[in-house]
Amino acid sequence: MAALSSVVGSSGAPQIGPWCSSRDCKRRGHYNSALSLPRPSTPFLRLHSRHLSLFPPTRRYPRELGNGRLGFHRNKNYTRKQYTSMFNEPVTEAPFSGRNACISCSLNRKRSHLNIKRSIPRAFLDKSTFHISKHGIGNISVRYDHLPQATVGPDEPHAASTAWPDVLEKQDLDISYPEIDRAELEGFLSSELPSHPKVYRGQLKNGLRYLILPNKVPPNRFEAHMEVHVGSIDEEDDEQGIAHMIEHVAFLGSKKREKLLGTGARSNAYTDFHHTVFHIHSPTSTKDSDGDLLPSVLDALNEIAFHPKFLASRVEKERRAILSELQMMNTIEYRVDCQLLQHLHSENKLSKRFPIGLEEQIKKWDADKIRKFHERWYFPANATLYIVGDIDNISKTVGQIEAVFGQTGLENEAISAPSPSAFGAMASFLVPKLSAGLAGSLSNEKSSTSLDQSKILKKERHAVRPPVKHNWSLPGSSTDGKLPQIFQHELLQNFSINMFCKIPVNKVQTYGDLRNVLMKRIFLSALHFRINTRYKSSNPPFTSVELDHSDSGREGCTVTTLTVTAEPKNWQSAIRVAVQEVRRLKEFGVTRGELTRYMDALLKDSEHLAALIDNVSSVDNLDFIMESDALGHTVMDQRQGHESLVAVAGTVTLEEVNSIGAKVLEYIADFGKATTPLPAAIVACVPKKVHVDGIGETEFKISPTEITAAIKSGLDEPIEAEPEVPS
Repeated sequence: MAALSSVVGSSGAPQIGPWCSSRDCKRRGHYNSALSLPRPSTPFLRLHSRHLSLFPPTRRYPRELGNGRLGFHRNKNYTRKQYTSMFNEPVTEAPFSGRNACISCSLNRKRSHLNIKRSIPRAFLDKSTFHISKHGIGNISVRYDHLPQATVGPDEPHAASTAWPDVLEKQDLDISYPEIDRAELEGFLSSELPSHPKVYRGQLKNGLRYLILPNKVPPNRFEAHMEVHVGSIDEEDDEQGIAHMIEHVAFLGSKKREKLLGTGARSNAYTDFHHTVFHIHSPTSTKDSDGDLLPSVLDALNEIAFHPKFLASRVEKERRAILSELQMMNTIEYRVDCQLLQHLHSENKLSKRFPIGLEEQIKKWDADKIRKFHERWYFPANATLYIVGDIDNISKTVGQIEAVFGQTGLENEAISAPSPSAFGAMASFLVPKLSAGLAGSLSNEKSSTSLDQSKILKKERHAVRPPVKHNWSLPGSSTDGKLPQIFQHELLQNFSINMFCKIPVNKVQTYGDLRNVLMKRIFLSALHFRINTRYKSSNPPFTSVELDHSDSGREGCTVTTLTVTAEPKNWQSAIRVAVQEVRRLKEFGVTRGELTRYMDALLKDSEHLAALIDNVSSVDNLDFIMESDALGHTVMDQRQGHESLVAVAGTVTLEEVNSIGAKVLEYIADFGKATTPLPAAIVACVPKKVHVDGIGETEFKISPTEITAAIKSGLDEPIEAEPEVPS
């Protein structure tokens, strides 16, 4: 629910929710707005009693499972094959699939979903060539039988690390490497991960930041995305929905964008909590001419973002479209999404600033009101340009960016900075500092667009993720627990409950950070297989059990979610079984055999991804970089990611895996204890009426105290350690 999108001639991705009528699509030029999940990117793990998979899909689509619960499915119509690693890094095999379908008004902004398939040949890693010794823990030698050099990076950000500071202090060295002393290991783990070798970053004098990445998939095409760091979270009380309105007016009002429609280019835009993105997918040149299309694409983005015309006629046209869109989005899926997000973020503006806005306010704004919001936030220093695609000459591309955007905003330098919002101070604090290498460098060449230190920008760049205050689910952070919340609706058929834990995002920037991600992945994988093994031959009381641990750039936090769904008559038993299994894993941890099996599976998956390194599409790579930048994660290509993973794998111990994993689950397993982190929210979505045999339709009754009692009852059940299975 965090994003609204606008599409012209875009993808044939699956659309959720009501389809726009053919008349409306024709009038709008296939333009739509779509709303995505409240929950962030990709989970460490998805658990289902009847459908289990170790490695989650690269992205998720929301769907209503008939019970008001958010489930996820893959796009069956998408023609590319997708492979994912433990970091959910994609490798796409097969040619680029065009996105030329009629677009719907739906609940999801993402352009495409990718299928997972693993039954293809892969290169094999000769593990005997890897070594760590006391003479240099960083001396990593990895030999590949067949592994092409990387040209692209992964698709999804590394899952956020939620390790606590004392974990490394208490670790024991792995018995496989007794010669490594503690100081050497800690030095290695604190060293920085390598950065993607082909990502080039720079900044113009007016403050516009840009990123360029050559990428050959698909050939002869490129992605140009303009990210403006403003979204619905920046709206004042009387501006709810105005960021989305500007997206509509600026995007569809651009004449230069319209001129690109006959070139094979496709354009798209979306509004989120923390940013608004306009992007164009274009061929490098037209069929009738050898001319470079990049300057025309950049010119269109410049007009859309920084020089829109707020004509009264255009404002009225988009107002009608948005009001119609608002009505079309009013589905049960959307209502459930809103309930979950409102309770998860009840303490901040994320619960009150859905990008679609408020109907009564949308009806009132005039062009002047909209223009003022644009002037406040739309300026080069508050934007980032991404160019990813079949680009051979980076210095030429830099020159083209400078030629189009170089003077934008400088004519208005004298304009004073906007008055700070309620989050101005926090925004300043979260602004990423310009690192020494950010401007980038070419071999034996200096960028003509290096930052002019004599120029002081008159407007302040916004934070790259929402500057909001969260109530964290940390030990001792709060003494006031929330009662479970209940959302009851006649359109819901089944029972579902979500237990949320919310913590700060831990940046994945060092080998130690990566090691923590690996250990948590191993730990959470065990829960999936245990539930599958324990209940596959029985008739479990639950329909599904899902554990999601992921971070969100759009929400500025990491969220762990236990979701349990069941038939209404079985809801108490379902809760008891789910929390009992979570407590079993938390208390006893994984076995040594599980550690060995899951480590091997994750390394093989990572190796597989590294072998397919040259097959990631430009749009997937760009999305990954944008999200990683918002989260502060280091961007690596798949070869670097695999080598880094191999480097840390040998230092992992069973004790540390169980220690770090237990901390992820303690908000569930120790629920009700005084020292336990409190859940950020517990939300049950239930039907109003249920069918009872012999009685018929009857009111479904449930209370917060009954939910709490079911949780505690499950935690009080006796548990036994998982038996060690011989290898």
